[in-house]
Amino acid sequence: MNKQIFRFLKTHYSKKPTDVDRLLVSAFLSANKIQVTNNELLKSYQIKETEFDEFTGLVQFQTALSNYQIKLDIENLIELFEFVISPEDRVVTGAVYTPRRIREYIVKHCFEDFLQPGQITVADISCGCGGFLYTAAKSIKKKTGRSYAKIFKEQIFGLDIQEYSVSRTKLLLSLLAISEQEDVNQFEFNLFTGNALSFDWKKKIASFKGFSTIVGNPPYVCSRNIHEDTRPLLANWEVCATGHPDLYIPFFQIALENVKKNGIIGYITMNTFFKSVNGRAVRAYFKRKKIGFSIIDFGSLQVFGSKSTYTCLCFIKNAASENILYHKCKNLEQLPQLKRDFHTISYAELPDIEGWNLSSKNKIISKIEAVGKPFSQLFTTRNGIATLLNEVYIFTPFKKSKRYYYLKTKAGTTFSIEKKACRDIVNPNLLTKHTTLGKIKEKIIFPYYLDAKKEAVILSDQEFKSSYPKAYAYLKKQKEILATRDKGKGGDYKPWFTYGRNQSLEKLRHKLLFPHITPQIPTYVLDSNADLLFYNGIAIIGKNRRELMVLRKLLSSRLFWFYIAQTSRPYGSAYYSLSRNYIKNFGIYPFDEKEENYLLQETDQHKINVFIEKCYGIAASELRD
Repeated sequence: MNKQIFRFLKTHYSKKPTDVDRLLVSAFLSANKIQVTNNELLKSYQIKETEFDEFTGLVQFQTALSNYQIKLDIENLIELFEFVISPEDRVVTGAVYTPRRIREYIVKHCFEDFLQPGQITVADISCGCGGFLYTAAKSIKKKTGRSYAKIFKEQIFGLDIQEYSVSRTKLLLSLLAISEQEDVNQFEFNLFTGNALSFDWKKKIASFKGFSTIVGNPPYVCSRNIHEDTRPLLANWEVCATGHPDLYIPFFQIALENVKKNGIIGYITMNTFFKSVNGRAVRAYFKRKKIGFSIIDFGSLQVFGSKSTYTCLCFIKNAASENILYHKCKNLEQLPQLKRDFHTISYAELPDIEGWNLSSKNKIISKIEAVGKPFSQLFTTRNGIATLLNEVYIFTPFKKSKRYYYLKTKAGTTFSIEKKACRDIVNPNLLTKHTTLGKIKEKIIFPYYLDAKKEAVILSDQEFKSSYPKAYAYLKKQKEILATRDKGKGGDYKPWFTYGRNQSLEKLRHKLLFPHITPQIPTYVLDSNADLLFYNGIAIIGKNRRELMVLRKLLSSRLFWFYIAQTSRPYGSAYYSLSRNYIKNFGIYPFDEKEENYLLQETDQHKINVFIEKCYGIAASELRD
């Protein structure tokens, strides 16, 4: 859909759902030359010429569509319905448009095992504007030839937390029917408004014994954005027992408790539950249930275009199985055939706590992890400091004098800052582009002192003001914006200029710095300056330089990058995370002194790779895709 159309709706039209729906329905009917004779719902949404203001808006919208050469077909209509959800509601409900190819693929494979499609009952328990139910109804119609009136009444079920989304689903299904010459006075729908986490289907459907299939795209809402009315309901679901669960997680259990025996669930959802802390309970749930589970993992492929999400398709059959089937999809144009193109992993092989390694190379991964001791037993990692407003505290001086550094704000105001009030700081995330710390070194205002234990203690207001009056005056000018930190809790900080978090403020002597995410083997920079701070990125803390120098050789190897590419969380553009959670189980080979000396002296990366792979007992050919 052309972004100009979205912009037109955003700037030129009413924000009331009913007004927008009338515009879109009227434009769709007109664009597709559909005459409504009987259907009362659609007739009530048609804008008449006598409704002057609305009709003028309709003409303007039709002109915009024509100017941008956009035909308002059904897919564009579905996308527009999803787009015009308010930004506030989108954050709370996690609504997003699912592309037709994905919906059709899910519906096709959910329906293929049913020998009597006329008896299928299909539900979407977070239906949004009805895209999945549209696709399901269309598929049932093609397979059975039944009327849409009967399909809607007997086979299609939907639920959404927003009333306007349910209304749009009714409109979309009605438009589907009338587009295929089924224009009845009124359709009977099984579409309900409610919260899926507390909704009781038995109270709405007589003799309810579960659906044949449940399809959909569970809401993409991170834990911190879950609505206050929904948050307490998470405790009712076993799969939400660990960490801070995102909203999509309970939808696995909700679906399984509302699908028939041998029924099937087809979701496109986040893939973070494979590894995340908040996914431990859902992993344990599936392992305990031991039911049929097929996963198509999109990794870093972006299914939803401009929305950065990391997704997978889950097909869950409510029948006993000892195994999970897994496929890593590298091309959205080549979705796999179910029951082919998959490899099998036993539930017994998958740990709940550490996370699921579903790679086809999982035997090699296990072999690497069995070598020596796990990384987490030998090394600690640290995240950088967290001021929660780096642009205030961190700066690059545009000039300096004997006593002062000089900074310039975005507004162009110049301030002098005492040199003794500052510490050097670097951002290791920039080590994807730079190979030394010199080019990325900055200054940070540091209103702390180090006690006898070398731990950072915040200065009092009076101490800071008297010791560093220039730095104090500068931060005083920023006090209002500092108070907005941490969702407005910054105003409660005592003193007001303290950093948002106290992490990594102490002196760290030997540290190996590297970026949090990277598209390739990064630059690992060894630093032994205890006064150097860092923000963003990661640091591995060592006892001495030698052990970190040896570790750097290991982490720069082909074998380690293979491990990361197979086990880490992928990000867009084939970036991978190097955070502690993804390297903690990597086996550290116990090099003897002679082997360490070889690694430290050798500069040929190929020879280093071959040497390390020999130590681990793994051939280079095993590390190829």
